[in-house]
Amino acid sequence: MLTRPFPGDRNDERHDPVDIRIGMMNTGRELNFSSDETAEAVTQKVDEALAGKASLSFTDSKGSTYIIPTASLAYVEVGSEQVRKVGFA
Repeated sequence: MLTRPFPGDRNDERHDPVDIRIGMMNTGRELNFSSDETAEAVTQKVDEALAGKASLSFTDSKGSTYIIPTASLAYVEVGSEQVRKVGFA
């Protein structure tokens, strides 16, 4: 029998998508997408790429892959994983 974890289960490792914004040198536009990776994993990927890799790659929440040359990176903004509350508190 196949069982699925309940939303509050301790073994449930799902999380909300994190927004990523990448600015590139000599380009007036930004690359914006959401990823299913954690903010810590994204930050670690960026740090490793800046330490000597030729490119940085991400897969968004829809399955598209983005490959960015590290030489053209201007900045990487990693958004929060927290869900935004809607309505009155």
